Amino acid sequence: MWKKIVILILIVWLCFPNDTYASGMQVADAYASNMQTGSAQTADASVSSVQMDSAQTNSTLTQDSQEEIEEELFAEFDFSEIESFLQEQFPEEKTGFLDLIKQLISGEAEFSLETILDMLSDQFFYEFKNAKSSIINILAIVIIAAIFHNFSGVFKDNQVSEIGFFVLYMLLITTCLNSFQGLMDSAISGLGNLLNFLQLLGPIYFLAVAIATGSATSIAFYQMILVLICIVELVIQGILIPLVQIYMMIRILNDLSPEEYLSKFGDLIRTIIIWALRTLLGCVIGINLIQGILNPAIDSVKRSVLTRGGEAIPVIGDMIGGAAEVVLGTAVLIKNGIGVAGAIICIVICMSPVIQMAVVTLMYKLTAALVQPISDKRIVGCISSMADGTELLLRILFTSGVLFLITIAMVANTT
Repeated sequence: MWKKIVILILIVWLCFPNDTYASGMQVADAYASNMQTGSAQTADASVSSVQMDSAQTNSTLTQDSQEEIEEELFAEFDFSEIESFLQEQFPEEKTGFLDLIKQLISGEAEFSLETILDMLSDQFFYEFKNAKSSIINILAIVIIAAIFHNFSGVFKDNQVSEIGFFVLYMLLITTCLNSFQGLMDSAISGLGNLLNFLQLLGPIYFLAVAIATGSATSIAFYQMILVLICIVELVIQGILIPLVQIYMMIRILNDLSPEEYLSKFGDLIRTIIIWALRTLLGCVIGINLIQGILNPAIDSVKRSVLTRGGEAIPVIGDMIGGAAEVVLGTAVLIKNGIGVAGAIICIVICMSPVIQMAVVTLMYKLTAALVQPISDKRIVGCISSMADGTELLLRILFTSGVLFLITIAMVANTT
């Protein structure tokens, strides 16, 4: 039996030489190499797939963490007083202040040029409709005065015509002063609403500035806002608006007689008001520029020291740096959202009285231009005085709004 097996092995060895065995071994080695290469490529593909899945997961986690940080930061602010104030001022609007901020942050807020133009046109025609009755009364008085002036030659005594003129002039003064008093009340109310809103916005906005940038910038600009509020209350409401009323009375009294006795005094008051507004605007811009250069740099140094120190910690340094970057970026986004929302509300509060002053000024100037060929120059001067007084109120309101808008814009830009 063993002999047969040995013979069979010898026959097989003789029938299959060494070359065939070697080629078989090469085929086996090639097959093993292919298997190893395929497994390596499969492993690389698996690693790439894992890395892509990890990147997508990190992106999703970053988005989720940013939303969580936004909600946590929003929870630090109390918008209840601003919401109640806006509900009182704009009861028809359903969008709250917090909703407006979130829409601005997410980019969902829609402000098209067509919508803005429609809003302005609606407000313009609304103010035109309100001022139309006063202008009609003034035109009726002017026409009666013109007719009476043409028939004054019938009377032998000039005192009768003078008495008739003064009666009509007093009626015109009464109508103009009643209209101007309503405009002054509207201007004072608009300034009061603007100041009340900014007193509510200041603590919230500059808390966001402190979180996003630092305490030095927040304190400096918050003090600037408080100074501006005091200036508007003391200088503009307490001095400039009463000066406009004095200017109106002087101009009207100057038009009582054919000779000009008080015109230069009126021009002096007008110059004081305009120069005061320009000085306030220049001072506010200069102080904001200086604070915007120095204080954010101080807070930037402090913030960079903290973040670099956290990143220097072994193992968890990168994690700390990434988390700090996400938190600071979200805080800056919320800060800018609050600033833009506050600026929009300021514009909306100032828009109604500003458009009212602009419409009334335009209508008084147009009326004076139309009645000048047929009426006495003193009546035309009275109507022109109304236009000039309303224009000064328009300057005061516009400058007051610009003062606060410049401060908010400088804070948002420099921080």
